[in-house]
Amino acid sequence: MNFKNFLYFVVLISGLHLMAQKSWTLNDCVAYAIENNLQLNDFEFTEQSNKETYRQSIRNLLPNVNGFADYNVSFGRQVNPNDNSISNTEFFSNNYSLSGSFDVFQGFQKINSIKASKFLYKATKEESLQQKYLLAFRVMRAFYDIQFIDGLITISKEQVEISQTNYALVKKQIEVGLMAGADLYEAESLLLADKLVLTQNENRLIAAKLALLQAMNLQGESDIRIQPDIEQSEEFANTIIKGDSIFDTAMGFVPLIKAQELRVKAARKQVAVARGNLYPSLAVQGGYGTGYFETITDTLGVTIPFRTQFRDNTNQFIGVSLNVPISNAWSGRSRVKQQKIALARAKNNAKIQEQELYQLIQQLVQEYNALNTEVLQTEKRSQSQELAFTIAQKRYEKGLINAIELGRAKNLYATAQNENLQVRLRLKVNKSTLDFYNNLPVFNIN
Repeated sequence: MNFKNFLYFVVLISGLHLMAQKSWTLNDCVAYAIENNLQLNDFEFTEQSNKETYRQSIRNLLPNVNGFADYNVSFGRQVNPNDNSISNTEFFSNNYSLSGSFDVFQGFQKINSIKASKFLYKATKEESLQQKYLLAFRVMRAFYDIQFIDGLITISKEQVEISQTNYALVKKQIEVGLMAGADLYEAESLLLADKLVLTQNENRLIAAKLALLQAMNLQGESDIRIQPDIEQSEEFANTIIKGDSIFDTAMGFVPLIKAQELRVKAARKQVAVARGNLYPSLAVQGGYGTGYFETITDTLGVTIPFRTQFRDNTNQFIGVSLNVPISNAWSGRSRVKQQKIALARAKNNAKIQEQELYQLIQQLVQEYNALNTEVLQTEKRSQSQELAFTIAQKRYEKGLINAIELGRAKNLYATAQNENLQVRLRLKVNKSTLDFYNNLPVFNIN
């Protein structure tokens, strides 16, 4: 292999490695999850089924047309269809017919069935969209979990570096006789504790990435690299918001609320369908028939040809039927009562969904206002603990405090950093959720 080919091979391998290390944004993760989630397929199948039900309800307005044909061979003692005499001779016959019927009036059942199935089809579309949003929120939480643990790892590495520096400092001071040997064990203990925390956070990161991969249904991958969309220095608007306006907005577009409203409308139409069974129904029927019989012969005893019989044996009919329900064991009125109960249940479910949405938005608003305050407080606390740790570090270097006191100051500083990071990411998730209910673009979902 010459140098040019070797260089091409290295570039190719590097390109494949870069492709394998694709950096995923939140929208990338959500889009992939929606495209590959198997549970969403079930909701889409239900949507397709209801769509076909709706289409068939429209086709039910068309007349019913049926064709019939048969071929019969008679053995033994049989009735001759030609003259109804008894015959012991084997013979065969054909019958053909074409019939149709059209419902003129059925208490508007078909019209109301069309409207009910249309509402149910639209409801399943909204429910399918709702599941996409729920999946997007699960992916978002997993995405921010990774970012949070990434931040913890960064803090843990800083703590390890500090402990490593202190360990080297103690080792030097022992060599020149400024510290006792026991101080080295304390410094080493702090270093090992920080390394353990770093290892635990790295293991948590692996678990968090696995959770995101599973939420996305990303097969064949054990690692994922994300693009953080919140920086440590990012500022949040410290504003107080109210939930009533957000609730009013959410009521107008949240798919689950719209789906329940559509189900109430469908249940109302199904009550009308059940009532239609109590009305008389009127239908028109008509038909055309003919046949061929081996027993039909001419004066010479020769069977009349098929074409002649097909023409001569034709019969037609047309009629009107009126069906008036009188009792039917009171089943019609029972169905009306059952549908009224179903309507009441649908209305109650709509109120439950509305109540749950209102309570959820109230909780989100309360959490948002609280987190805004906590962000400011944790930032100040982190700054204070950083200053306290800096002072403790200098005092430790001068031998004014021991390693235990230094470790306490360092742990308080790390805890303050962790709290600030956690609060900031919780606020980010909370703000994105409120933006969604405020009908602002959060996910690229069609």
